[in-house]
Parts: sequence; structure tokens; C-alpha cells
Amino acid sequence: MSKEIRVRMAPAPTGRFHIGTARTTLYNWLFARHHGGTFILRIEDTDQSRSSQENVRQIMDAIRWLGLDWDEGPEVDGPHAPYFQSQRLQLYRDAVDRLLAQGDAYPCYCAPVELEERRREMQRQGIPPRYDRRCRDLSQPDRERLEAEGRPRAIRFAVPDEGTTSWDDLVRGRVEFQDSELDDFVVMKSDGFPSYILACAVDDTEMAITHVLRGEDLISGTPRQIHVFRALGLPLPRFGHLPMILAPDRSKLSKRHGATGIDEYRARGFVPDAMVNFIALLGWSSGDDREILSRGEMIEAFSIEGIGKSGAVFDAEKLEWMNGVYLRQMSAEEYVARARPFLESALGSVAETFEDDYVARVVLLEQERAKTLAELPELTEFFFRDPEEYEDKGERRWFRQEGAGEVLAAVREALQALDRFDDAAIESAVRAAAEKLDTKAGPVIHTTRLATTGRTKGPGLFELLAVLGKERVLQRLERAEQYIRDLG
Repeated sequence: MSKEIRVRMAPAPTGRFHIGTARTTLYNWLFARHHGGTFILRIEDTDQSRSSQENVRQIMDAIRWLGLDWDEGPEVDGPHAPYFQSQRLQLYRDAVDRLLAQGDAYPCYCAPVELEERRREMQRQGIPPRYDRRCRDLSQPDRERLEAEGRPRAIRFAVPDEGTTSWDDLVRGRVEFQDSELDDFVVMKSDGFPSYILACAVDDTEMAITHVLRGEDLISGTPRQIHVFRALGLPLPRFGHLPMILAPDRSKLSKRHGATGIDEYRARGFVPDAMVNFIALLGWSSGDDREILSRGEMIEAFSIEGIGKSGAVFDAEKLEWMNGVYLRQMSAEEYVARARPFLESALGSVAETFEDDYVARVVLLEQERAKTLAELPELTEFFFRDPEEYEDKGERRWFRQEGAGEVLAAVREALQALDRFDDAAIESAVRAAAEKLDTKAGPVIHTTRLATTGRTKGPGLFELLAVLGKERVLQRLERAEQYIRDLG
């Protein structure tokens, strides 16, 4: 490609930054980076009733958290500023004036309530609901009368009655729409703000966008935008529509399937590199069987040809698996740094009570098991708080066995005698206690685990006891012995 690649992500700040939006952002970013092009962030805030600065912030925070930087846009600026559509209104008004002067657009005075009544009537008659072009052929006297009445007006594009609009889609191949199936769409709303269709065409031209990669759900708007481009004499970018993201049952992805804002995945302890890797594979393949790819590998391998046409299935279990892979690959320093905020949020400021070295040893003990950072508080709570109760299943299986108290007493005695409290010494002492009791080591290990953690599962017993420390372990064993005695 000889021409400089210029792509954009243009989210509307009307809600949360979801998986689908994140994938579109990522593909545009990868495409630009692969070709040494420019990635632009543009905020489409023309829906004034639903847009908010809070949503603008969370969009930019989410993109930055994913590690995707933009070359032009808010807080970066560039030669095509401003990058908020609400600050570019004169450009759109000039374009609408041209369309009106050319006869490619006309004012529509139909009130929303009237439009809704007509829509319902069409539905009752089994007719596809769309604008009936009532205002398209109004006489000049009628228009003057409606203007004099102070009627609010929108501006609609006059779509040809016949013909076809087509393009060669970068993902889907040749796509064609019959113009007779398109209604006369709004290009300027009655509040003076442009429609998405008009604003995108104007901005994509002014910002020299070469390729528009966006979701398949927006494909029906493409023939309308092409009409605007052509009526204004503007060059067309190349369009590519990405496949839908589907639930495991291949229905439309919804929140019940795990679709949620990127900020929530962040709060649940997923890490950026895992999210980017997972999202990249929702509809794109590097051409081999690799599932774990670094950003550099993704940039090198990315191509539009690798994007599939069929829907991509969102697999929440695979995302957790992949996140676990990335957690295990982290250095100890990075893992501890990322884990600590989750511990402090759920368990209080552990730094005030426990030394940094202790906290580090605790979280690193769970590095092999945790799939998300948000799991760590629950997985490690017994390291910071004495167990208030014991798992019912474990209590029935181990504490209610005859001689359970003697088992714990023997273990406590063996551990009490240790001068060095590390994994190897602890294992030797526990196994020696089992031999002294003339029993297998398994029941002794399980009973000791329940007594010291309140649980039946967790990290290796000898490692976790070493982290807990001798004093804490002995106290918990003694407490469990008393508990067993009270059981009678």
C-alpha cells in the first residue's frame, strides 16, 4: 500500500466501552501499526442527550489501559483538531447547506410523534417501517407556512428512487444495496446537530481517513454514507465490516454471556496483555495455530485478509485461561505490584499490618493457580486472617474422625521443635509425626491443612505453612485442637 494508512476509532460517549468497541479499536490500531500508518481517536458526541464527559473519560481510560495509543485525537491534538464532533458543527452545517443548494437534501417538518404514529401504522399493515417522504415534495408555499408556524425541522437526504449502491468490502467482498430499500435518512437533526451518517462522511474526508474498519452492525449505514460522499464530491475510503461477536450458543452477545465494559474486566483482575490477546483472536487469525501472541507479534502478523466473515464466539472460560497464562508469565515484581491493589481493596490495607515481603510471598504462592487478580483476596484471605470457621465437608471428613485431635497435637509438637521453619523442614516434621502416629501421611496433611487454613484445598501445605510462619501455625493448630475437643 503506497498511500499512507490513516484509520480512526470514533466511539460515541453514550455508554460503557464494551468488548466489541475494544476489538474495533484494536484492529484499527494493529492495522495502522502494521503499515506504519496513523491511528486517530475521534469522539462522536453529537447525541447531546446521552453523551457525557464521564463517558469520554472512561473511553480514553479503557483504551489507554489496553495499551493502545493514538497518534491524533483528544489530549494529543494533531493537524485536524478538534477531535470532538460537537466542536466541528460549522463543517457539518456547511455540508448540509451544499446538499440543500444542490437539491440532494430537503427540510422535514414531521414531528417525532407523527413519525412514530406512521411507523406503527406501517407495522400494522406489514410494511417495513420507514420515512414516507411526506416532506420531500412540499410546495414552496407549504414550506413557508410551516416555517412561519415555527415548526422544528430536520434535514433529510433525498435518496434516488432507483439504482444500486455497492462497494468492495475489505472483509465481506462485494456488497450491494438497492436504493429503493433505503429511506430518506436524516443528515441534520432539528437540534442543529448532524446525524452520524453525515458527520462521519465529512470528518473522514477532512481527516484523510483511508480505511474504515467497523462492526458489521453498522453495514446498513454504509450505502447511506456513500450517497453523502458522492453528493458532496468526496473521495470514498475503503470500508471493512468486522464479524459480529457471538455468545457460545451463537446468539447475540449480551451481558448474561459475559459481555460487559472493559472497566469491569479491569476491576475483575484481567490484565491488559491478556485482554488484547484474547480480543485480537475474536475474528482474526495470525495464520497459524498460535493462541498466545505478544503485541509485537500481533502487529507483525496482522492483516485484513486474516479477518473472518463469520461471527466470532466469545468464550469467557478461554479468556480466564489466557489471563492465567499471562499472570504466570509475569515477573515476581510485576505480579506482586498488580496483585496488591486487589488485596488492599478487598481485605483492607494489608501494608499496615503485614510486611511487604510477607505479602509478596503470599501472592506468589498463588501465582500458579489464580486466573484473575480479583481471585487473590479470596484465595489468600487465610494468610491475613485466622479462619473463623472450617469447611463443612472438611470438618466431617477430618475433624470428626477418631484421633483427629491427637493428629494435630503430634504435628504441633513436631513443628514446635523446628529451628528452621522452611518447606523441607516442615515436610520432614509432618511426615515424622505421621510415622509416630503409625498412620499414612495423607490424612495428617489434610487435617493440618484444614486446621491452619479452614479449607480443604489450596497451595502445597508445606509451602503455605512456611509462609504463614511458625508462630501463626502453632496458634492455629492449638485453636483447632480446642475446636475438635468442643465437638465432643
